[in-house]
Amino acid sequence: MAPTTTLGAALEPVHREQLMGLAREVSFEAGVRLFEEGRRADRFWIVRTGAVALDLHAPGRRAAVIDTLRYGELVGCCWQFPPYLWHLGAEATSPVRAWEFDADAVRALCAEDAGSGRAIAVRVAGVIAQPLRATRERLLDLYAPYGSGGLI
Repeated sequence: MAPTTTLGAALEPVHREQLMGLAREVSFEAGVRLFEEGRRADRFWIVRTGAVALDLHAPGRRAAVIDTLRYGELVGCCWQFPPYLWHLGAEATSPVRAWEFDADAVRALCAEDAGSGRAIAVRVAGVIAQPLRATRERLLDLYAPYGSGGLI
C-alpha cells in the first residue's frame, strides 16, 4: 500500500501507484549524511519516520540548518532539474525510515507517461517553494543586520 505523502497524496491513484512501484525501503541512523551540496542528485526520498535536516555550507562556519523534514515530506528536488546537482546537504537527525527513488527511473517514468510526468513535476515544483522560503528566512536570521526589520 502506498503511503500518504506530501508528494504522493497530491497524485491521482494511478500516478501514485506508478511512482510507488519504483520505491524501495531504506533506513538511516542519526548522523548519516544523505547527500552533500554540489554532488550528483541521483535519488530522492519520502520520509516515513524520523527527521532529516537540510543544511547549507557557509565558509568558515558550521553548516546552517535551513529546514527539517519529517513524515511524508519529500527530501531532495534537484534530481528533477539539470544539471542534477544538490544545492543543499541533508543529514538524518534521528533514525530515519524512508521510501527511496532512483532519479533516472522516475525521470524515465515521467518521459514515458506524460500524465505522470506532469503530475510529478507540478507537485515537486510546489514542494520546492517551502524550503526556498525557509532558506530565505534562515539566511536573513544568520546574515541580516540586527534590527533590520525582518523579511523584505
